[in-house]
Amino acid sequence: MPSIKTFLIASAFIIFAHTAKSENSFSYIPEIHGTLRAKYELSTQTGKNRFEVRNARISVTGKILPIISYRMEADLCDEGAIKMLDAYMRAQPGYDLKFTIGQMRVPFTIDAHRGPHMQYFANRSFIAKQVGNVRDVGASIGWSYGEKTPIILEAGIFNGSGLVKQKDYWTSSLNYSAKVQAFLMRHVNVTLSVQKATLGQVNVFMYDAGCYFESDKWHIEAEYLRKHYKADAYNPVNAFNAFTAYRIPLSKKISSISFLGRYDYMSNHSKGNYNESGLLTTDDPTRHRITGGITLSLGKSKLQADVRLNYEQYLYENKSVITNISEQNKIVAEFVYRF
Repeated sequence: MPSIKTFLIASAFIIFAHTAKSENSFSYIPEIHGTLRAKYELSTQTGKNRFEVRNARISVTGKILPIISYRMEADLCDEGAIKMLDAYMRAQPGYDLKFTIGQMRVPFTIDAHRGPHMQYFANRSFIAKQVGNVRDVGASIGWSYGEKTPIILEAGIFNGSGLVKQKDYWTSSLNYSAKVQAFLMRHVNVTLSVQKATLGQVNVFMYDAGCYFESDKWHIEAEYLRKHYKADAYNPVNAFNAFTAYRIPLSKKISSISFLGRYDYMSNHSKGNYNESGLLTTDDPTRHRITGGITLSLGKSKLQADVRLNYEQYLYENKSVITNISEQNKIVAEFVYRF
C-alpha cells in the first residue's frame, strides 16, 4: 500500500505537470546570449591604425519561478578588460509591476541604455559614453500603464559605488535615478529622466530629455543632457545627440542596408578627478562630432550580424587642445555578431 510520502510526491508531480501545461507555463532552462564586436580603425590625421575586440559579452537569463527571473552578464573583453556588468534578480508579481535588486544599468537616458548590438553607430554618443553612462548596485521599481498610449515609469536607489567598490562601501546618502517614457501614436517615444550620481568624491545631478520617431524604415532621434556638479565644483556640462537612420530592406542573405548620419556635442566635462590645487580637472574638452555611416544587416530575430562602416569628424573649439588618438578623425569598420 503506498505510503503518505509516496502519495504526496505523486500529487506534487501531478500538480507540477499540470502547471507546466497551463497558460502560465514557463521553462527553468536558462537562455544564453552573446555579443561579439571586433573593429578596425584608421586615424586619418596620423595615418595610424589598429584592430580591437571591443566587446565579448555573455549573458544568462532565466526564471526560477513564474514571477521570479534573473540576469547575469559579463564582458570578457571590454577593451581588453574583464567586467561584470549585470547581476540582478527581478520579481514581477503582476499589475505590470517589476522589482529589481542587484547590479544593473540605472534607468536614465535613451542612448546609454542600448546594448552593443542595439547601437546604430560603431562608437557611442558622448551622452552614452562620457556624460550619462552609469551602472550601479541597488534596487529599482518599474510600472507600465496603458495600451493606446503606453507609459513606463522606472525609479531606483543605488550605492554610488559603481561596479567594483561594493565590499567596503558604506554611505549615508544613496544615489537615485528616475525615468518616464511615453509612446505616442505608436511611432513616437518621449523620455524624461533625472539622476543623482557620484563621480569620485563629488555628487552630480543630471537631467535628460529626448524623443525619437521610429517606423519600418526611419529612426529619427534627439536627446539633450545637462549635468550639474554639487556646490559648483565644476561648470555645468551640456551634451546633445541627434541622428537619423534610413533602412532599406533587401534580400534573405542581406536583410537590409541602412544609411546613417549623426551630430553630437559635449562641453567641457570632468570625471571627478582633482588636481594638485584641489580643483576638478577637465578630462574631456569641448567637442563637436559629425558621423556618417552605412550598416549592412544580416540575419534576423535572435541571430544577428551587422557590418558597420563609419567616418567620424571631430571639431574642437580649443584648437591647441591635445587629444587622444581615439578622439580624432577616423574611419571605423566594425563587425557585430549577436546570438
